[in-house]
Amino acid sequence: MSDIHPTTVIEPGAQIAHDCHIGPFCYVGRNVTIGPGTRLLNHVSIHGRTTLGSANVVWPGAVLGGDPQDLKFHGEDTQLVIGDNNQIREAVTMHIGTENGGGVTRVGNNNLIMIEVHVAHDSLIGNNCVISNAVLLGGHVEIEDHASIGGAAAIHHYVTIGAYAFVGGMSRVTQDVPTFMILEGSPARVRGLNRIALMRHQVPEPSMARLKDAYRLLYRNHDEPASTNGLSLTERLAELEANSDNDPYVTRLIQFMHNMCDGIHGRHRETLRTDNRFTNPVK
Repeated sequence: MSDIHPTTVIEPGAQIAHDCHIGPFCYVGRNVTIGPGTRLLNHVSIHGRTTLGSANVVWPGAVLGGDPQDLKFHGEDTQLVIGDNNQIREAVTMHIGTENGGGVTRVGNNNLIMIEVHVAHDSLIGNNCVISNAVLLGGHVEIEDHASIGGAAAIHHYVTIGAYAFVGGMSRVTQDVPTFMILEGSPARVRGLNRIALMRHQVPEPSMARLKDAYRLLYRNHDEPASTNGLSLTERLAELEANSDNDPYVTRLIQFMHNMCDGIHGRHRETLRTDNRFTNPVK
């Protein structure tokens, strides 16, 4: 039987698994589903069509499933879907999606989302990510698996942060962050290969060496990839592809870079937009 404090308000229609713990002064809306073993500690508000999977812990002051801060949103039936085993710390806010963005804001499994993080509408967070205090995710942001973001970083809408990437604290991120790379600054720049994350996940040494060579080719002057030694980025990517030995990690980096370069202002997800970005108000 669920352990629900008597001061909590649960609207009729909410679906709560039998072994949830819901502490004092929480609010659970009528379209909310909470899975087995999930704990709401106290003063947690969950609104909208929000689903939490199993074994999540939501800390005081978090507000999940609120309406998007998007002037195009007019009350459509959209969702926030959160997976399993996430730590959602104090004062985190997550909004439901918009019809224009696919209708779902989604958070995967095993993530640590620290104090005062904001996850805007239609954002997609993968698995095993660490998002530090006061990080701001604009709408339609995607964070791939095993990425980490330092405190107070601000992520422009439609940015993709690649798998195993690291974004330094207080960075201003306006373009996609290539997978496996370290990025920091304002505006942010690629600074190196995220070797610590790759070693932790036991990437083979030959692949590590090829990724180091790839970083030197693409970013050896610590500049954004515009031109180096007379070679355009397209030429450098072609050179990298020709010498990659079909390494799966390098291939993944090359594909990410192609997607980024084919995007708008260095953001691949901008190409997926269905609204008229020149005339419609966008948040």
